[in-house]
Amino acid sequence: MARSAIVLALALLGLVSCGPPGPPPPPFVAIEAADATRFVRVEIAETEAQRQRGLMGRTSLDQDAGMLFVWPQDTTSAFWMKDTPLRLSIAFISADGRIVRVFDMEPCTADPCPVYDPGTSYRMALEVRQGALDRQGVRVGDRVRLVR
Repeated sequence: MARSAIVLALALLGLVSCGPPGPPPPPFVAIEAADATRFVRVEIAETEAQRQRGLMGRTSLDQDAGMLFVWPQDTTSAFWMKDTPLRLSIAFISADGRIVRVFDMEPCTADPCPVYDPGTSYRMALEVRQGALDRQGVRVGDRVRLVR
């Protein structure tokens, strides 16, 4: 009896969730997968300097976090992993919010580094820990929405 009263009190205070996890604080992306909406906390890279730096030199990245690269118009830029020690997955996202291509990318410390080219235009690219998208059931065709 006392335990249920404590859980109820904590739930009312918002310290315990009784339902599915909700979105994190902004900024985040909401990915509408086939079975549910997935949330990824993001750092946003929207200037040329931020996009060029990306996750270079980072040695850790939370499971529920990533970096969202945003362009003001469609681009066909390819990505590489020069000086990025993390194994990453990348989802290329069209202007209408659809995932158009997904790659797993490997670290590269010396030239020449492989280039990851989606072979199509896109507006945003989401980098997360390698395999995170697959584990969450995120696929090409799913819709992505940025919440600031």
